Order: sequence, then C-alpha cells, then structure tokens
Amino acid sequence: MPDIAAVESPLFRFADEVRDALIRGLPVVALESNVVAHGFPPPGNLAVAREVEQAVRAGGAVPATIAIADGQFLIGCGPSELEALATAGRGAAKVTSRDIAVALAGGALGATSISATMAIADRSGIATVASAGLGGVHRGAQTTFDISADLTELARTRLIVVCAGVKKILDAGLTLEFLETQGTPVIGYRSGEFPAFYCRDSGFRTQVRLDSAREIAEVAGLHLEFGGSGSVLVTHPIPEADALDGDRIEAAIGQALARAERERVTGPAVTTFVLRAVDEATGGEAAAANRAVLISTAAAAAEIESARAALVRGVPGVR
Repeated sequence: MPDIAAVESPLFRFADEVRDALIRGLPVVALESNVVAHGFPPPGNLAVAREVEQAVRAGGAVPATIAIADGQFLIGCGPSELEALATAGRGAAKVTSRDIAVALAGGALGATSISATMAIADRSGIATVASAGLGGVHRGAQTTFDISADLTELARTRLIVVCAGVKKILDAGLTLEFLETQGTPVIGYRSGEFPAFYCRDSGFRTQVRLDSAREIAEVAGLHLEFGGSGSVLVTHPIPEADALDGDRIEAAIGQALARAERERVTGPAVTTFVLRAVDEATGGEAAAANRAVLISTAAAAAEIESARAALVRGVPGVR
C-alpha cells in the first residue's frame, strides 16, 4: 500500500493509476527519470521512456516514473509530464539523494537518479525499482573515495532493485566488495555472471543465481523481514543479441579516460564525458545497447514485482 504519510503529504503527488494499484496491492515498478532527461537526446528520449513503461506493463505491473516538479514528488508521470522531462533534456536538474531537499525547495523540474528514485519510492510504498546500470565504486576510488550514492542508498532503503550490474567504466570488483561489506544481497536473475551494463559479463560472479521470479520474491521477502536489512540487488544482463564486446568497450574506455585526463575533466563530469566518448567510438552502438538494457531490466523488474505482489496477496502458482 502507499505510505499513509506520503499520501497525506502535500509533497507527494501520486498518479491515479499508481495510487489505485498500491491500494489494491497490485504490482508497481518505480523508474528513474534521469534517463529520460539526461540519458538520450530529444526527441528520442521520449520514445525510450514510453518503451520502458510499456515493458513494465507487458510484464503485468504499473510503471511509476519518479520525478520532482513544482516542489512535489511525482509518483508516476503522466504523458505531459514525461514530455516535459524529455523536452527539458539536460535543462532538467539531475537529482541524487543528497539533492532532494534542494530540488523540492527550488520548485524546478528535477530528473531523479537511481539513488533519489530509491529514496522516493521507498517512502511512497513502492517495493521494486528498475534501472539500467547501477552506480558503483569508481576506478581509483582507493585514493579518490569516489563511490556512488546508489550503493549507500541500497543500505538505507528496503526495496528490490533490478539493474544490469554497473557500468563498464566502474570497478565491478570493488563494487561487489562494498555491497558485501554493507550486507546487500546480490542475486543474478537467470545468470550467475555479474553484468557490466551493455556487456553481459564483468568477470565477476553474483552471490547467487535464481531462475524464477517467485524465488527472488521469496528471498527478498525474508531478507526484508529483518530490521535495518537494506535493499536486495537483482542483476539481469542485457540480451545477448544486444550486448557489446567487452574488450572493445574496455579499449574505448581507456582512450576516453586518457583524453579526460589530458583535458582536465574531473569529478562527476568524468562519467558523462567517458560515456559520450564510448558512444562515439562505437558509432552509436552503445546508445542502442543502453536502450536495450533499460527495456530488459524493466521487463525483469515487472516479472519480479508481479511475483512479489502475488506472494503477498497469497496468489498460488506464480513463477
């Protein structure tokens, strides 16, 4: 059910479809809006947003794209709100979990990252979040301490978060070590390989592989029964037909990082710089793979959330 405090708070604006589904115990999947505003250039970003929402519907769940506008949390964006995000593009503020209060107070349009989407979904009563590539531990974090807020948000929220691992530009091994330290279970959905966004294999394994949505829902339910247990991370690799070659991407990343250093690109700007450079190096194939990842993880999240909701309602036979 939606959180009563959220429903009654003027800070939360629920789409009618999302509120109705939560009240009835039907499956709802939260989606980040940052990929709409910042992930793809307009006008193609609106088409991708609609495709991702349709993938959730096809999986039997209600999509709830999360955003911030006019000093409120939007729990489910309508057609006009999705279009506003897509049209604004990079003009919309990118909102991480630390930026939420500033974005609300400013009253401007805010596109939520994974960490902000998790924080808002958790407080609104949504149980499952879908994303593409989770933020993680950056290369060289031993000296820079550059670690995504997505990871610490996993420890603060009580959700099922479905993604395609971490982006190839990050350090997958250190990310998994960080997740183990903070007690976040990492479940591979129908694959034991820990994926790397638009590559199917990072070279590391997940904690466990489970092949049915109901199994994941059962494990997540048991984990979340413990107080302060944090979220469950579920990884689902990009479809094989859409995946990119890991060695080719690694070479492109190496060149991009060297160029970023020469051009003195630092801080959060490095990630955007490198991703754009990789897309250029692959002739746009990386962007196509990004779209495939978003749709694939949305579909997987809908399956898992449908199984979770059915389990809560006592519906037999859902796998």
